Amino acid sequence: MRQLTALDAQFLHAESATTAAHVAGVAILDPACAPTGAVTREALIGLLRERLHLAPALSLRLAGVPFGLDHPYWTEVPGLDVADHVYEVTLPMPGDEAQLAEEVAIIHERRLDRSRPLWEMHLIQGLAGGRTALYAKVHHCAIDGVSGAETLAALLDLTPEPRVVEPSPPSPETSAPGLVTMLAGAVTRTVTQPARALRSLGRMVADLDAIPVAAALPGARMMAAATRMLSGQPVELPEMPSLSAPRTPFNGPIGAERRFSYGSISLADVKRIARSSGSSVNDVVMTLCSSALRSWLREHDALPDQPLIAAVPVAVRTASALDVVGNQLSVMITPMPTDLACPLDRLRVMGQTMRTAKRRFAGSPATWLSELSSVLPTAVTALATSTVFRLASIVLPPINLIISNVPGPQLPLYLCGARVLGYYPMSVLTDVSGGVNITCFSYDGSLDFGILSCPDRMKDVWRLMGYLQDAMDELMEVVEPAGAEPVPVPVKQQVPGLPTGPADPLPAMEMIAV
Repeated sequence: MRQLTALDAQFLHAESATTAAHVAGVAILDPACAPTGAVTREALIGLLRERLHLAPALSLRLAGVPFGLDHPYWTEVPGLDVADHVYEVTLPMPGDEAQLAEEVAIIHERRLDRSRPLWEMHLIQGLAGGRTALYAKVHHCAIDGVSGAETLAALLDLTPEPRVVEPSPPSPETSAPGLVTMLAGAVTRTVTQPARALRSLGRMVADLDAIPVAAALPGARMMAAATRMLSGQPVELPEMPSLSAPRTPFNGPIGAERRFSYGSISLADVKRIARSSGSSVNDVVMTLCSSALRSWLREHDALPDQPLIAAVPVAVRTASALDVVGNQLSVMITPMPTDLACPLDRLRVMGQTMRTAKRRFAGSPATWLSELSSVLPTAVTALATSTVFRLASIVLPPINLIISNVPGPQLPLYLCGARVLGYYPMSVLTDVSGGVNITCFSYDGSLDFGILSCPDRMKDVWRLMGYLQDAMDELMEVVEPAGAEPVPVPVKQQVPGLPTGPADPLPAMEMIAV
């Protein structure tokens, strides 16, 4: 019997007519080495049937509690036909990147059917150069960034020849409790809700100086330090900078439409910049995002004179919990030096800011996201979340955007015999988190970026992708020592105007997609 946690359920409650709370990704495939020279819907369905037991989230659906009195449960779907979740479409000529991005954005707008397992796969044929794309989405209540990558990995191979997968050993079926047990559990949780809410509020106070909006309250730092002292936590933690999010064009209520752009940057070049400047790879990635956002805001005469505020999800999933369905994540809130004109200053300040955030997280791992989800009764949260999110986006946006970075394998992988050339992640937009999201995935020597936006807030999402490349070129010019010999790298699939190349995996403490 598996029940959604308060954080898992929050992703369900966040959905509305303008918000779809699933995470997704687009894999670009080269079918030249596939057995038939193509990736077909039939082959993908066969692969899913053979390996479904390796991805537990794909065989479960929600079982709701009557009247929404408690969080839903997971229940296994016996005899699930994966063919019902696999679709196929062919792009018209010429099948370029813009057409693919438009098709993917339209699919990403649509919410998943909650009466079925919460996932879909869309095979997109007709790409230029004989390539194929696979768009896959899974609801965020079922997976986070790490478990999403594990789900995808279940379908991938190290060579064009598929590996042999052993059948699933007999195991107890996951099922929801009966109606009486559900209602009894709901009554118990309702009776104990005030006590649990007080405990959650008490734990949140220890992180008060790291919570957007709350950190600006008078005495927040003193109250947080006193709470940590009383609870036996470290009192002396790095002091957090100001976390007040400025107004930008991409903050405010969002609409239902989406726009998507994608591209790749050489991870080897990013690592060279990190080595030359004494920074980390994550510092460089965040600096690139800061510089791109600064350029976009300047172009639209909307650059604030204070730093933007980004939410950076962090994986807290342990090795023993890799098969657990649901979310195991926390979040760091950090300013982005978009107010600084000099790229070297942006890199230096971003590094200092991220080091402070990481030291703070290591000394007192932020649990306030989960605690906040647990404060109100389930029925109230279900009714109020989307309204509160929309109101907050109008009155006082807590953050400007979410930036995520998912570590991936640094070697080529294959799906149905076709080589995966790149994987471009997509995440969630909500009223409260802003109308643009930047997610990146490291794979086979590249940083593959996916940028999702609401056109009511940012129509020209390809401009932001271009500014990311401009930021990379700018950093290479000012950081790379003059006359340095470039490191030779093998050629990888190229998105127009965006270089690629190999590098080592990202550092251990990684941001993850939400």
